[in-house]
Amino acid sequence: MFAISDRPGEPTGPEDPQNPSERRQTPPSLEEIRDEISREILRIHQESYGNGAGRVHTLIEEDYVIVVLDDLELMQNEKFLIENGKTETVAQVRTQYQHAIRTTFTAAIERSTGRNVVGFASSANMDEPRFVAEIFRLD
Repeated sequence: MFAISDRPGEPTGPEDPQNPSERRQTPPSLEEIRDEISREILRIHQESYGNGAGRVHTLIEEDYVIVVLDDLELMQNEKFLIENGKTETVAQVRTQYQHAIRTTFTAAIERSTGRNVVGFASSANMDEPRFVAEIFRLD
């Protein structure tokens, strides 16, 4: 295993379980791509935060992939901060961290879709219902 660091100067995230240069031999179905992306993004979140989410929804539309992690599981320190009125702080830290490990997210999307990711946006909503949205723009 190795960390993905294809963009100089950017921090790396959790290790990528596969070689990013591996490409599929036969084209997968849209459902297979969706399922793979959902599994990979949830895995990255679980490895990054120590927990994940109750459900993952992946939408693929032309040049966009949108992944929503619903029923977000919080870490103990996040729960404490939210209980003490620091909801926005938790959302900001999560969003910043997700941008810091974007190369790991990007590798998973590129491997699953066979396309390059040219843009990434992430947002965390810590109010009920809690969720995270990861948006990828493909070439």
